[in-house]
Amino acid sequence: MNHATEYSQQLAAAATFIEQHDDFLVVSHIQPDGDAASSTYATGWILTQLGKSFTMINEGTMPSKFSYLWGSDQVLDYGKEVPERLYQTIISVDCADFSRMGRISTLFDDQARLLNVDHHPTNDRFGSCHLIKHDAAATVQILYDLAIHMKLVPNLEFGDCIYTGLLTDTGGFRYSNTSPEVLQIGATLLSLGVQGSVIAEQVLERVTYSQIVLLQKALSTLSFANDRKLAWLAVSLADLELTGASSDDLDGLVNYPRNVEGVEVGMLFKEKAVGVIKVSLRSSGLVDVAAIAQSLGGGGHVRASGCTIQGTLEEAVAKMVQEVGNELI
Repeated sequence: MNHATEYSQQLAAAATFIEQHDDFLVVSHIQPDGDAASSTYATGWILTQLGKSFTMINEGTMPSKFSYLWGSDQVLDYGKEVPERLYQTIISVDCADFSRMGRISTLFDDQARLLNVDHHPTNDRFGSCHLIKHDAAATVQILYDLAIHMKLVPNLEFGDCIYTGLLTDTGGFRYSNTSPEVLQIGATLLSLGVQGSVIAEQVLERVTYSQIVLLQKALSTLSFANDRKLAWLAVSLADLELTGASSDDLDGLVNYPRNVEGVEVGMLFKEKAVGVIKVSLRSSGLVDVAAIAQSLGGGGHVRASGCTIQGTLEEAVAKMVQEVGNELI
């Protein structure tokens, strides 16, 4: 079976899943990025058009920079609003594995049916129904295809969601995942009235004061190894407290070490809690960072992945320098 046929069958199965069920719980991954947030809202829009009831929820708050999107005011924060019930029908978006949903899984009924919509190559196909396209630039691209398959007519609200997810996951249509199909969808959305330049200014250009202060602090930790083919930054809990920065302000920091001329892999070490270090990896293409992350319990894409290391910042750095360094020899 070729990829196109398999994808068409997955679209049909996902459409049937949604049509035959109701009362959905929609969830993305912890610390959602632009694609995760946009995919959550886009899924809510699709369900609304179909007259379905649903609850959108995430562990923690959604990034405030995406508050202009349809449905952003409808997402529950699991840390503050925990539904006193279980759900039997789940739609997960942009989650490479079950654990990426965090504590939200405690709301799933033992017999819950789950539709897994994702584009990560490391997706382990959890759930009872799968809509996975590894070569999609973003999960919103798949949701756009699903909406068209279900004969829904995209409007400006939906268009903003899809465009935002595409824009952020392609780095402003600059990364290698910017395919002709992505640009064709983008052109269609612009024709609906989506204001691409306004969205780009909001989500790619504008920075908060705390973000620029955190960048200043993080750049002071810039380090290199392996003949400057490997570079990294580190952000401690003390740094976050000193700068007043939030997890949203960490977005994009990993690109600074990756973008240095001659660097093959850039890393960002973020101390999430005492003894818990989140590592973001970005590759220029020579190294498959998804394979490295997956071997350490994480996952993602060939050029953009992440994992969590138990230990101090120093221990995490030493471990990752060794792991990535082995691939640079």
